[in-house]
Amino acid sequence: MSLLSALLGKLAPAPAEKVPEPVEYNGFIIRPAPFKAEGQYQTAGTIEREVDGVRKEHRFVRADGFATFEDAVTFTLAKARQMIDLQGDRMFGQTLIRSSRIGSRSRFYVGA
Repeated sequence: MSLLSALLGKLAPAPAEKVPEPVEYNGFIIRPAPFKAEGQYQTAGTIEREVDGVRKEHRFVRADGFATFEDAVTFTLAKARQMIDLQGDRMFGQTLIRSSRIGSRSRFYVGA
């Protein structure tokens, strides 16, 4: 290997990870998007669905890290399916937020 090719090899950008295909699950579209952070691939992605004629999107990032991109994609899909099963369309709408407790009563506010 020549000195020039060794230098050019070090300057070349790292190959990009393959973009995973979107997956349909119960009327939702899951788009895994793990990214490299601190030497591991972090769980991340989007969940999409058309609600009342409007395309809605929920982005998520979790602290789970994996050594390989494929493992991160697999876990991202499993986590997204779990979120869909637990929250469904509620992940796109208003949520009930508990903000304070006064005496024996709690105050709840509706948030976006």
